[in-house]
This record gives sequence, C-alpha cells and structure tokens, in this order.
Amino acid sequence: MDFRDSPEEAAFRDRLRSWLADNAASFKASGDDYWARQGEWHQALYGAGFFGTSWPKEFGGQDLPPVYDVIVDEELARAGAPPRPSLGYLVVGLGHHGSKELQQRFLPGMINGTERWCQGFSEPGAGSDLASLITTATRDGDNYIINGHKIWTSYSDVADWCLLLARTDKDVPRHKGISAFIISMHQDGIQQRPLKMINGVTTEFGQVTFDNAVVPASHMVGAPGEGWALAMTVVSHEREPSTLGYSARYGKLVREMASRVEGRAPQDLAWAAVQAEMLRLHVRRRLSEQLDGLKHGPQGSLDKLLMTWVEQSVGHAALAVSGTSDPELLSAYLYSRAQSVMGGTSQIQKNIIASRILGLGV
Repeated sequence: MDFRDSPEEAAFRDRLRSWLADNAASFKASGDDYWARQGEWHQALYGAGFFGTSWPKEFGGQDLPPVYDVIVDEELARAGAPPRPSLGYLVVGLGHHGSKELQQRFLPGMINGTERWCQGFSEPGAGSDLASLITTATRDGDNYIINGHKIWTSYSDVADWCLLLARTDKDVPRHKGISAFIISMHQDGIQQRPLKMINGVTTEFGQVTFDNAVVPASHMVGAPGEGWALAMTVVSHEREPSTLGYSARYGKLVREMASRVEGRAPQDLAWAAVQAEMLRLHVRRRLSEQLDGLKHGPQGSLDKLLMTWVEQSVGHAALAVSGTSDPELLSAYLYSRAQSVMGGTSQIQKNIIASRILGLGV
C-alpha cells in the first residue's frame, strides 16, 4: 500500500505548510484562550482553503477526497497549530437526514464558520444510553415547545444553533419517539451554564436548560420519530478516527516527550509510542477503505475504543515523563481520563461490538 502523496496532494501540503508558517503562531493557545479563538481559527482555515475540503461544493466545500482532510490534520499537528474545529459529524448528520431546504439554509454557515453550532444529545440521565432522554418537544401550531436539560454540550456558550434531540412521542418504544431539530440558541427560553473541567478549562463544555424554548416545525430534521436514525449517523461518524486529527497529535506529543527524556525511557512512554503508531496505521487503513467507498457502521465502536486506549496511554506517559511539573503534560493526562466516557462510554462500545458485530446474545 502506497501512502505517498500524489503530485496534487503534495502541492496542497506544500501550500498548507507555507500558510501555516505565516499564520499558525498567531493562533497558538491553550485552555480557555484556545476555545475563545476557535471560531476565528475556523474562518481563517476556511478562507485559506483548508477547511471543509471533502464536503460538497454546493454548500461551500471543495469535494476533494478525504485524504485531504488527513493532510490538513497532519500538517496542523506538525506545526503545533490548533486542530480543525470538530464539525464533520454535524455536517454528515444534516447532509444525510436534512431536507434540501435545511441543507441549503444551514450547511454553508456551518462549513464557513459564520454560524457556530453545538450538539444537544446527552442529558444528565441519558449519556451513553441516549435512548432514555427525557427532553420533550410538544407541537404547538407551527412550532414545537422544548423543555428539558442537556449536558456536556460543547461550544454551547458561543453557539448560534443546536442540533437537538427531543422526545415527541412517549407512547411508542423509546428509540422511535425521538425527533431531531435545529433550534436557535438566541432566545429567552434557553440558559447555558459552563462546566469547569478537571484540567481547568471552563468554556469547552456547558449544561443547557430549555424552558418553553421555541423551534419552528419546519426546523425538524427528517420526520417525527426519525431522530434516532440521525443520532446513529452522527455518533458513528464521530467515533471514526480516519477524518480526525487525533493520530497525528498523539504521535507528535509522544515524540516531544521522548526528546525530553535522558537515558532509558519510561515504560509508559514506550508503550504510548507503540499505541500511537498502531492508531496511525489503523487510520491509514480506514482512509483506504473510505477511498474505496466502504461505509462503516458499528465498526466505529472499534475505532472509538482504539482512540480511548491510545489517548489514555499517551496521558499516562505524560504523567510518567513530567509528573505534575509541566502544566501542558499534566493537562494532557487529565483530559485523557474523559476519553473513556465522551462520545459513548467504553462499556457501551463493547456492548455494541458484542451485539452488532459479533452477534452475541442474539
């Protein structure tokens, strides 16, 4: 298998490297400063032609193969620049399930960064078991009235719009009573409160309450009761590593830690190097499958487990190399603890693998 760049890919990579050499330093930040500038970074990448490369031209993308996304991820990591804003799963969800009218209205602003988005899925009592959500959407003429509580909502403090799941029918099996909506975050019926994370970041996540918030019925994505299908499309894409920059960033952090070590490397660092390389090759295989037109379903749970294992291995290595003396490495360790929970817990991923891939318990 030849992973070398084609002439077109090499030219794209060179152009990106040149742009990053002139622009990346002004966007380097960490903690709350990073989150505060993410929207600006998104628009800078898009304006330079390095965001939305594989998404449809009709909505502002470039219709390039997904390998260009991987090139962007690799070069951003190499330059120490912020990663691409994580929006692909929302683009895919709306692209697969939204009407043409909703796609034309919302996808361009989502892709070019002029409108900010968040994802209203998880609730205090419905995280990995998403089907048990209790936020309700009640029809009222041409609108739905939303009441409920969402949590771990990324970018909720700056979002203009939310892709929301809410229960529209309590009298059918729980998976079939959920619908999806695009709701404006700029209204009196919505309150957002930040959640401070263990690594000190206060603006990445929020909890959102909906108190008689209003969404037009025309902003329902799909038909009533089709929210679960959208949710599965979104989380399946979210759990695949092949279009994400995790692999490149893990490898770069491992190499940086190795350069600090004098003498024999800690065993945790050696294992993290093995794990990071394993994920890099796995991402390449997934990319090859994508280029061949292969679609992944429950296999995304395998990918999510691999990402969890690698990030937590790298986190343990960060602690082994510096203890608590280096704030950046300590933050990498603390953040890694969340990987086995966010995007669906590892236990849920193992259940999906057992039931939907191995056929156990069927």
